[in-house]
Amino acid sequence: MTDHVTTHQAEEDARNEQILIYVDGRIVPKAEARVSVYDSGFMLGDGVWEGLRLYNGRWAFLDEHMDRLFEAAKAIDLDIGMDRQGVISALIDTQNANGMTTDAHARLMVTRGVKVHPFQHPSLSRSGPTIVIIIEHSQPAIPRPVRLATVPHLRGLPMTQDPKLNSHSKLNCILACIAAEKAGADEALMLDVHGFVNTTNACNFFIVRKGQVWTSTGDYCMNGITRQKVIDLCRANDIPVFERNFSLVDTYGADEAFLTGTFGAQTPVGSIDGRQIGTGQLGPITTRLRALYKDLIARECA
Repeated sequence: MTDHVTTHQAEEDARNEQILIYVDGRIVPKAEARVSVYDSGFMLGDGVWEGLRLYNGRWAFLDEHMDRLFEAAKAIDLDIGMDRQGVISALIDTQNANGMTTDAHARLMVTRGVKVHPFQHPSLSRSGPTIVIIIEHSQPAIPRPVRLATVPHLRGLPMTQDPKLNSHSKLNCILACIAAEKAGADEALMLDVHGFVNTTNACNFFIVRKGQVWTSTGDYCMNGITRQKVIDLCRANDIPVFERNFSLVDTYGADEAFLTGTFGAQTPVGSIDGRQIGTGQLGPITTRLRALYKDLIARECA
């Protein structure tokens, strides 16, 4: 058994050493892709981002990703400096410059830009936003179901840092992941402020009990695009699905568990806190949802 995996584990691809990266209107070799040490994102985690996947020459669910990016920018009062079509054009120009057609993953990042002094106040960012687009050849290579450990770190209240915001400020999730690794797991299972099962440090979380698919209410987690697609697929294919509060007791007794995210789509969970979930392997409902999602992607990116 592989000792450790992550939900974003990909096959090694030597082509990624030669990729071209978009930085503020220029597409440059990887070795030349740099931002200032005064950049708001580097200095304070002040920015928003999107992860997108390329299938058969098309970016899956592009409209939903653009909606989320621009809503997040508005929420933090960040002017992206270009309209929606401008961002899409930058993404496609970067894709074309790299000659990529499928099995690629983009990280599109927008920060408040370079500061005039190394301090917090947003008014110190005066030169406009920093926009970076990294696209890598990326094929998921997760060799076994992931192991999760429950951690004390919470995905919390919207008046602190709203977990629905796809922010560059990820330290809380990184600390959760570190805690899980220290406990011998791959990644972290995080609870909400009421003690109900919520999400992982990197993905949305689902369980299957007696043929029913359960996920959190969505009040305290990133409302992922893949998460919503799985919910929609369940509803369209007569698979009972519930967005509800549930506990670790419910989770330990589940027949299956899986994670959702743009990169891995549906990733099976083998154990939580040392307790095997179901058979510890990919289950039948997760298998069915994977097939339905694959069909959805084929239609979306035809």
